[in-house]
Amino acid sequence: MIEEQATIILGKCKRGESMPGKEPFKFQVFISHSSIDTWVARQIANHIKSCGASTFLDEADIEYGDDIEEKILDAAQASNELLVLLTPWATKRPYIWMEIGAFWGQSKRIVGILHGLTVNQLVSQEGTPTLLKRIDLVDINTLEVYFQQLQNRIENMRRRK
Repeated sequence: MIEEQATIILGKCKRGESMPGKEPFKFQVFISHSSIDTWVARQIANHIKSCGASTFLDEADIEYGDDIEEKILDAAQASNELLVLLTPWATKRPYIWMEIGAFWGQSKRIVGILHGLTVNQLVSQEGTPTLLKRIDLVDINTLEVYFQQLQNRIENMRRRK
């Protein structure tokens, strides 16, 4: 009985189907990373899923033969926010900057996670966008704070739907 009430409050039917007449709630986080950081990105994706969001992760969601740029832009459009893993390798990857630009152009939340870089190292690199100098970046060692904030955002959006 309690499980059924919780299921109805969260907007899901018993089998995980949408309630009749309601759009299913979806919150998606796009994870931008360098291929060298794939393992770390997967771990972050697993934690994001446990917070109640789906993820877009290129290595899992882009298949051979897909138009990579089209898939990235479609996923950026469909996602609520961007989590970009900022590492010494990632900052040399052109797709990272394209993905940041796609989210910035849509006025969507961009969360930068520092791993192997300090804020000072990142902002002093030539070519670092001013946007990354203005937002509060997260050190990977305090990532649990981001997960809690994400979970709160998801719950607040779910209540409004």
